[in-house]
Amino acid sequence: MHPFEPSVWLRNPHYQTIAAALWPRDFSWSRLESERRLFLLPDGSRIAVDCSWQPDRTRSPTLIVVHGLEGSSNSPYMLGVTHKAYHYGFNVARLNLRNCGGTEHQTETLYHAGQSDDVRLVVKTLIQQDGLDQIGIIGFSMGGNICLKLAGEWGTHAPKAVLGVVGVSPLVDLTTSWQLIERLENTLYRWMFVWNLKQRIRRKAKLFPDRYDVSRLRGLRTIRHFDERYQAPCSGFADADDYYRRASALPFLPAIRIPTLILHAEDDPILPVTPFRHPEVQNNPYILTLIVDQGGHVGFIARNRKEDLDCYWAENRAVEFFRLLLGGIKQNNP
Repeated sequence: MHPFEPSVWLRNPHYQTIAAALWPRDFSWSRLESERRLFLLPDGSRIAVDCSWQPDRTRSPTLIVVHGLEGSSNSPYMLGVTHKAYHYGFNVARLNLRNCGGTEHQTETLYHAGQSDDVRLVVKTLIQQDGLDQIGIIGFSMGGNICLKLAGEWGTHAPKAVLGVVGVSPLVDLTTSWQLIERLENTLYRWMFVWNLKQRIRRKAKLFPDRYDVSRLRGLRTIRHFDERYQAPCSGFADADDYYRRASALPFLPAIRIPTLILHAEDDPILPVTPFRHPEVQNNPYILTLIVDQGGHVGFIARNRKEDLDCYWAENRAVEFFRLLLGGIKQNNP
């Protein structure tokens, strides 16, 4: 895989993180259409998955892509990896977590970082109902935690159709991650996440007034406050610490038995690199961990290389990983 060489203008981790989220993307080189499908969950909730199918979907491999905290199927990195994968012959299913992608009315509950059962159901449905027999899974940030946790839960019993998993800047240890985001230099990210989460609770309260008490938003200034007041009680956890312990993917990583790629930056301002250096992670032969010096959080904006479709290194590597697992796929005509 090509090494990461950051853009000369974006060597600061915050520049990488913010630019990746805000720079406009040009997808004029790709033709893409999407079909929205709703998947019914056991508790009666529904999640939306935006699917882009190849002309012959059953003969094409499929990538399921999962977004991060307060993202959606239309987040820039979700669209970026989708266009690349579709260009190389993959079907792509962009999974919206509960309440995301305009589906707040489809569920009374909130999404959370350990909600691997929802992804498991989508995988099972695509295999059994759609007849898809080659499926890869990509998760970004919090979505990476969900996907890696699922791979560990499967252990030696992953469906034969599942090729592997990729985590890009994945959250795998909620306790250390929330501690890092509380640092002064991360005030902007913390404010953004908290503001979006508070707005979500206000919208949920209008839809389900008996379930959500907006008065508890007073004085809510941190993600931990949110998790203690809303996330844990609404999602069946005793408290925030119980949520962090049970939802984190880190304890499940040693059990992974399918090809797995983890892409992370040493200078990630939001998520720490230390969990990926644990011996139980490093010693798992099924996990390839690529830790680069620079790249920020879900940034990885590189110097342009003719070998890649654009400058977004991690998105290109994620697709390349599955192409390598499949022995190479003939690309579509752009």
